[in-house]
Amino acid sequence: MSKQSVTVEKICLLAGKIMLASGAETYRVEDTMDRIAQSYGVENPQSYATLTGLHFSLDYTESSYFLRITKRATDLHKIDDVNQLSREIVAHQLPLETAYHKLKTLEKNVPTFSLSFQVLAATLVSGCFSLMFGGTWADFLPACLAGSIGYSTMILFDKMIEIRFLAEFIGSSFIGLTAATCFLLGFGGSLEMIIIGAVMPLVPGLPITNAIRDLMAGHLVSGVSKGIESLLTAVAIGAGIAMVYGFFPV
Repeated sequence: MSKQSVTVEKICLLAGKIMLASGAETYRVEDTMDRIAQSYGVENPQSYATLTGLHFSLDYTESSYFLRITKRATDLHKIDDVNQLSREIVAHQLPLETAYHKLKTLEKNVPTFSLSFQVLAATLVSGCFSLMFGGTWADFLPACLAGSIGYSTMILFDKMIEIRFLAEFIGSSFIGLTAATCFLLGFGGSLEMIIIGAVMPLVPGLPITNAIRDLMAGHLVSGVSKGIESLLTAVAIGAGIAMVYGFFPV
């Protein structure tokens, strides 16, 4: 890769893209982009991040660069890796070419945890949350089963239809169906505790937290956007469970 092909704006936008697509707060993304640009001699970097895109300029009157963000997930490891890399850049330890190469490698990295491990974690988390919210050991296994089926279904449909809202709605519906079936067959002591535990892996805890932190940092557009996205997820989960109760009253 030649020196001419690597520019400061490319590095800043790539770093911001990785962080934003991994679930970072927008104020953290902007701060990281600005610090990287300043470490390479840019005096007045102008960065602006929203939930779906990045704007960056090297100065007030320079050309503005835009990068669209279409897919978002939660990967705190990548956020931490970009933060660590930005610290090395700020400490003047990395030239442009090396920093860009490391960011490209980081962008291509597969998630730290495999899909099977995520499903296993969702299974155990569902049962544990059921106990934590007041359920009994009789609710543990049904909650684990419902959580596993619901989470797996949500992941499957998210890849098929690429509409997160519908995927979460279908996943929560399968949670309700599984929980109701187990309860009617005599497995579990409380249907409510089974459902509460099973839906927890789908609850948008990190987006809600990020929305509040962005609002507190003055990023009103991103904060409100993330808040609405979290609200839609909560509505999808509730609607899926409600549909099961409507057609299969237990």
